[in-house]
Amino acid sequence: MTILVTGGAGFIGANFVIDWLTAGLEPVVNLDKLTYAGNLENLASLKGNNRHVFVRGDICDQGLIEKLLTEHKPRALINFAAESHVDRSIHAPEDFIQTNMVGTFRLLEAARAYMNTLSDAEKAAFRFLHVSTDEVYGSLSPTDPAFTETKRYEPNSPYSASKAASDHLVRAYHHTYKLPVLTTNCSNNYGPYQFPEKLIPLIIHNALAGKDLPIYGDGQQVRDWLYVGDHCSAIRAVLERGHLGEVYNIGGNNERANLDTVKSLCAILDKERPRADGKPYSAQMTFVKDRPGHDRRYAIDARKILNEVGWRPAETPDSGFAKTVAWYLANDAWVKNITSGAYRDWVAKQYQ
Repeated sequence: MTILVTGGAGFIGANFVIDWLTAGLEPVVNLDKLTYAGNLENLASLKGNNRHVFVRGDICDQGLIEKLLTEHKPRALINFAAESHVDRSIHAPEDFIQTNMVGTFRLLEAARAYMNTLSDAEKAAFRFLHVSTDEVYGSLSPTDPAFTETKRYEPNSPYSASKAASDHLVRAYHHTYKLPVLTTNCSNNYGPYQFPEKLIPLIIHNALAGKDLPIYGDGQQVRDWLYVGDHCSAIRAVLERGHLGEVYNIGGNNERANLDTVKSLCAILDKERPRADGKPYSAQMTFVKDRPGHDRRYAIDARKILNEVGWRPAETPDSGFAKTVAWYLANDAWVKNITSGAYRDWVAKQYQ
């Protein structure tokens, strides 16, 4: 037995593959296009591991997907592959439509054809797990209840709209073709191997480099932060015990305004690696023009995954942030290698 993971060289996918193999579970066939956010250095700890097979390829290549399914006969396909940065989707939405919508469609079609080749027992065991985002639900006011799985979809960015479309495709393939699907909608992830365009690694990287710490608008946008290791354990639990056709929201029980998140990271850095001049890292904070259509608040109601699957996050907000800062401090070489000229050009364009 084996599993097929798409997007397994990216931030969440790489963490999932490493955790999966560390736990001694089935071999993994890992498909990734290796765009800017997909990095083989994320998988360096698996070098020489014969239970990990890496394939460079695009989820829009249906022929390649069908070939991998036929050759390796996985008992599950777990789709992490996605364009995921809202800011990039504002500047280049077509990439998000192609990967998130068309790519998911190609995966579903390949999986549907593969199911027709399986025995009844193999069909009963097969799972297609689609990893999505809470951003499909839109934005909340400060007093709105947290997102439940029945919340109406109201995506506000090209990124979230493309993910919402992919979620609908997955649901339709279950109801029309009886494809055995599971969908997870997670809150904002953070942790090791995250490309430093996202808030938490960007703040850590800029702080250590003596650069400005850019904060959109008034910094009061609220996010429910989820440690990536907790997200990986939730996906394993849903894959094992989730009910077919169901959606499970995954959250970290950690609602914080972006400004407070930045202040928390600065306080950890003040303790772990003080500035040479003795000043606090918070002195580097600067407010920049808010991005278009910036959602004000996300919050996850995770009672369904607790009640049906038995999962809850293991990390507290403070422990998760501390682990993340410690990882980036200990992996300076990874950060230097990934922050190429192209990355610097992107940051300059976005936060000019």
